Amino acid sequence: MALDVGVIGVGMIGQEHVRRLDGGPGGSRVVAVADADAGRAATVAGRLPAAKALPSGEDVIASDAVDAVVVTSWGPTHEPYVLACIAAGKPVFCEKPLATTQQACRRIVDAEVAAGRRLVQVGFNRRFDPAHRALKQAVDDGTIGAPLLVHCAHRNASVPQHYTRDMSIADTAIHEMDQLRWLFGQEITAAQVFTPRRSSRGGELQDPLLVLFEMADGVLADVEVSVNVHYGYEIRCEVSGESGTVELAEPAPVRVRREGTVAGLVPADWRERFTLSYDVELREWVDTVVAARPPGGPSAWDGYAAQVVSDAALQSLHAGGRVAVELPERPGLYR
Repeated sequence: MALDVGVIGVGMIGQEHVRRLDGGPGGSRVVAVADADAGRAATVAGRLPAAKALPSGEDVIASDAVDAVVVTSWGPTHEPYVLACIAAGKPVFCEKPLATTQQACRRIVDAEVAAGRRLVQVGFNRRFDPAHRALKQAVDDGTIGAPLLVHCAHRNASVPQHYTRDMSIADTAIHEMDQLRWLFGQEITAAQVFTPRRSSRGGELQDPLLVLFEMADGVLADVEVSVNVHYGYEIRCEVSGESGTVELAEPAPVRVRREGTVAGLVPADWRERFTLSYDVELREWVDTVVAARPPGGPSAWDGYAAQVVSDAALQSLHAGGRVAVELPERPGLYR
């Protein structure tokens, strides 16, 4: 069967998802869109053969024509839209963050548990990146022995003027928070943020940051967050184990040797680096919805856990020191 999807929020990432979903995996098509900018919603709908622009996200969720919903609107709107999808019994793919506070995330978890079925998938796309999947496979297979240390870097060429110090944690490093939990299948138990010498390229922004995470089994993971490196977009991860190491390979598709130099192309931004992961992510989500299976990707619990870790890291950023991550017992629905 074809899956008829409604999309709430058709900014940059929303339009990326619309492009993938309309006539895409499993015969999915976009039949309804809504956006705070009604003109933009009308423009996007006008480019699609079966889509209508509806007045609000609530109208998209309530529409009988919509089988499943994709939420890519502004972060603070995620909670009410996801809760409305759960109440309507409709599967929902919500871009990260699940919500902007851990309390809001917990309300979503509680609503899903009360409904008795998993309907929510959160858009932590690295779990679907072939390179990250190969990295996890090597860790799971014991190829490098027991993991001991992890070294990560999350580097952006630049960020908008409205980007704040807190966003380095809550919007950027949160990807590594989910990645580490998924990579090792366990929770992060503590976080500490260090502020090295500030780059002159970041203006008044404290950039870079170094975040140290403690995993439940004692593995330590350091994450460099640099958002004004200028040379491009780069994601690094190396796991050091008892008998070897495994790391993400260079993302450059080609290497050029000329005039005494060797050079590889660096992705310009996240869209270039993670194109395939978004393709796989949405294809697998559509497949699970069509098959009436629980989503196989990051759950509402994963969105909640990442937000709790983010809040601990933000506390360390503002007050200093090591901050313990305190999570309640995971509900049975997510075990």
